Amino acid sequence: MNNTFNEGLATKGHLTIHKIANGEEELLFDDKNVIVSGFGWALGHLYGLAGSPTVTDFQIDRFQLGVSGHAGVQVSSTFQLSGPLSSTEEYTTNGDSNLLAVSADAYANDQINGTQSVFAKIPFSKVTKIDDRSVRYTIFVDEDSCNNLSRNSNPMNLNEIALWVKNPKGRPNDASVMAAYRYFSNIRKTSDFGLVFRWTITFG
Repeated sequence: MNNTFNEGLATKGHLTIHKIANGEEELLFDDKNVIVSGFGWALGHLYGLAGSPTVTDFQIDRFQLGVSGHAGVQVSSTFQLSGPLSSTEEYTTNGDSNLLAVSADAYANDQINGTQSVFAKIPFSKVTKIDDRSVRYTIFVDEDSCNNLSRNSNPMNLNEIALWVKNPKGRPNDASVMAAYRYFSNIRKTSDFGLVFRWTITFG
């Protein structure tokens, strides 16, 4: 995968993260993100008529959260999170969670990585056209989601997120590719609050 297509489109992104508690929003993060080469790869398949014949397969309709984000992975060649949540249970802490978690294959450098990944879906109602060049994805991680995460009995914090294109090759089973990535300061998610990620992608 390369980033030539992205550079030609001058694609850019911006992410804000708000903490929601007692009906109040607190801004935790506000910065640009990295549009990764997989997005250009997916769009190249779309415009070159070399991928799925179904346009909905090119939608950004899912995201991943992770617990091992750092500056070193925030580059255009990134194709996976450093420490993605790895089970439905990590996303949906209990049955009241608003998140729909699904398993699917994922591409890494034009190849299926061989191990299914877990994603959470972005409802179509949470995808908003801002203007002729910009689309906003609103991701709500409610009070019943992603709580008290741990690995090997060690508490883990949310600190990375990525957007993914659904299935650009049109495979019988979804095989997604990363479109955008951002790491952020540690957030220890508990049932005391929700998080809202507002991610805007703008085409030049």
